[in-house]
Amino acid sequence: MRLHLVDGTFELFRAHFSKRPARLSDEGRDVKATLGLVDSLRALLRDPGEAVTHVAVAFDNPVRSFRNDLFDGYKTEEGVPPELLAQFDGVEDAVRALGVTVWSMREFEADDALATAAFRFRDQVDQVRILTPDKDLGQCISGSRVVQVDRIRGREIDEEALRARRGVGPESIPDLLALVGDAADGIPGMPGFGERTAAALLARHIHLESIPGDPALWPPGIRGAAQKASVLASGREAALLYRRLATLVRDVPLAETLEDLRLPPTRPV
Repeated sequence: MRLHLVDGTFELFRAHFSKRPARLSDEGRDVKATLGLVDSLRALLRDPGEAVTHVAVAFDNPVRSFRNDLFDGYKTEEGVPPELLAQFDGVEDAVRALGVTVWSMREFEADDALATAAFRFRDQVDQVRILTPDKDLGQCISGSRVVQVDRIRGREIDEEALRARRGVGPESIPDLLALVGDAADGIPGMPGFGERTAAALLARHIHLESIPGDPALWPPGIRGAAQKASVLASGREAALLYRRLATLVRDVPLAETLEDLRLPPTRPV
């Protein structure tokens, strides 16, 4: 038995910015993103290869979360097209109409709900499948028990694939994002740190606080190690804040049990 956890916010944005033609409701409202997400979800529910039995979809509604209280530069609804923002409530109703559980996040983010569910239910199912390509969900991967699924590229990412691609394990993903930044979430990262340098450091030292202040103790081959060590030393407090922003919450108060996530035997698909 598998548990499918869908990043509804990602799917909604993807549908809105897709090349699908515009769609208007009978009242003349833009519903392209909503219909696109519903079509994508229905395709998932019908996919015999996925064999969906237990599923939930998480949404950011609104975009802001507790992380905005920690850092002024964190992502907000600024720049989100108003016609897309106007669909945030309606799309949740549309997903519920399919018989699928919806987690509408306010203080927390959709990714926090996905992380919480993956952590809570991973020992109760054969596999948890987190459907999103977002880099921060890599911290939830565990062996082949908890995996990410990138439906756009048709790619499944287990722990081995994550290490091969990012150069670090799940436990170091928040540290990696703290160093290199995450533009999608408004995390600036540390100046001069690219993913190759960050991965080399974290592959050996795992977490930020374990990286030596002396660059002579860093892995060989890192260009400008002395300058980067100085940047990290002077900006360590900022780096730790960025890591906190990138660290997903695993104890969001979700009311549902695993059985509550089971699809009803009859549903409109």
